Amino acid sequence: MRYTLRDMQAQFPSNDKCLEMIFNSRYGQLPACPKCGVVSAKYYRVKGRMAFECKECRHQIYPLVGTIFQKTTTPLVYWFHAIYLFSVSKNGVSALELHRQIDVSYKTAHRMAKMIRLLMKESGKIGFLGTPVEADETYFGGRRKQSSSYDNKTPVIAALEVEGEVRTEVVTKAHSKTVVPFLVDNVERGSMLHTDESKIYKHHDIVDYFDHKSVRHVAKEFVGREGVTTNHVEGFFGNMKRAIDGTYHSVSPQYLHSYVSEFAFRYNHRDEVIFPLLVAEAVKPAL
Repeated sequence: MRYTLRDMQAQFPSNDKCLEMIFNSRYGQLPACPKCGVVSAKYYRVKGRMAFECKECRHQIYPLVGTIFQKTTTPLVYWFHAIYLFSVSKNGVSALELHRQIDVSYKTAHRMAKMIRLLMKESGKIGFLGTPVEADETYFGGRRKQSSSYDNKTPVIAALEVEGEVRTEVVTKAHSKTVVPFLVDNVERGSMLHTDESKIYKHHDIVDYFDHKSVRHVAKEFVGREGVTTNHVEGFFGNMKRAIDGTYHSVSPQYLHSYVSEFAFRYNHRDEVIFPLLVAEAVKPAL
């Protein structure tokens, strides 16, 4: 199913339509007015304000409070357009691109991009990844991997269920003390776990929890016996790194987690229409 820019603009042609959708999503199922208690109270838009008012007691509700739109002076149609751009992009959307596309200042575009990326954080993960799962680590930024006191790259670890979802985490160090808890928290016990031959995956807890097999990259082996491989998770990392390098060029370690979450979100929802998913997250009270 395709959802085009024309579809989005037809569904949300004005700020009023955007605000009405946000109000209905958050308060449309209220059984009664929270102030006067009238059942199925009618609410009407307050002219000149981003608010709706109860017909009976004139109690006002501001549906943007607590959302990423709170205190915004940017038209809601601009926000929805920006969310749409993020929803259809495979490689991310830079602040400069938002600045060009929706005609807002670069500072405003930067803030909008940052807030939209927060919507792509998969905080409500349900269940564990199952057989087979591939795990690997990669590094961002800096000039050298973590091998000395001068380490300046930021490691990211990932577990990917083949034909399923991916889970990621930005860590301070890529070693068994960070990898083992991550895998235990995200991969179902007893699952087949494929990794490379790195020593960080040889911890006794991994042996106890999973059916662990490794592929020997040092021997130019990319698909081992019984189909053991890490090609899928490496492909995910490769696509993400090329996209981040091409779109954002460089990302500070402080904010790397939000960019990694952005690409994990896209991967996990690759067969869905992403725009309504992001809008549903945007209207939730998150601030």
